[in-house]
Amino acid sequence: MDEYIQFSGSDDEESAINSLYMIGLAHAKRGNPRDAIFYFDKVLAVEPRHINALVNKGNSLGKLGKYTEAISLYEEVLCIRPEHITSLLNKGLALHHLGKYAQAETCYDIILSIEPNHANTIYHKACAKSIQGKHDEALQLLEESIKIDPNYAQKASRDLDFEPLRKEPRFIALIS
Repeated sequence: MDEYIQFSGSDDEESAINSLYMIGLAHAKRGNPRDAIFYFDKVLAVEPRHINALVNKGNSLGKLGKYTEAISLYEEVLCIRPEHITSLLNKGLALHHLGKYAQAETCYDIILSIEPNHANTIYHKACAKSIQGKHDEALQLLEESIKIDPNYAQKASRDLDFEPLRKEPRFIALIS
C-alpha cells in the first residue's frame, strides 16, 4: 500500500502527482534508476513529504552506489514515521554497503523490536555479524532466518557476506 502525507491540492493535481510517482516506480522496476529519480524529484518538488517517493528515490540512489544520499532520504522518512520498516531496512543496507556494520545493526534491531520475526532483517543482521567475524552470532541469526523462510538458505549459499563461514560445518549444514 502506498503511504504518503496527503496532498492538499485539487484532485487533478493529486492525480498528476500520482501519475508521476507511478512513472518513476515503473522506471525503478525496469532498472532505470536515473529516470526513476527524475520522476520522484518531480513528485517531491510538489509533495516534499511523499513517503514512497522519498523511499524509492533512496532505493534508486542506492542502485547507483550513492549510499550516503540514500541514507539522507531514509532519515527524512524516519523523521516523519520513526518506525517505517522499509526505510529502516534500506538505511541499514546502505550503511552495510558503506562498511558501517554496527550502525546497520542498530537499524535492524529497531525493526526486530517492532517485528521480531522479520526474516529479511534477521538475515541481513547475520550478514553483518559474519563480516565482523562474529561467527556464532551470524550462524544463529542465519539459522533463525532460514527457519522463518527456507529461501534464505539458497541466498546465503551465494552471498559473499558469508565468505568467512564457507568452510564451517554448521554453515554447510544450514545451506544444504
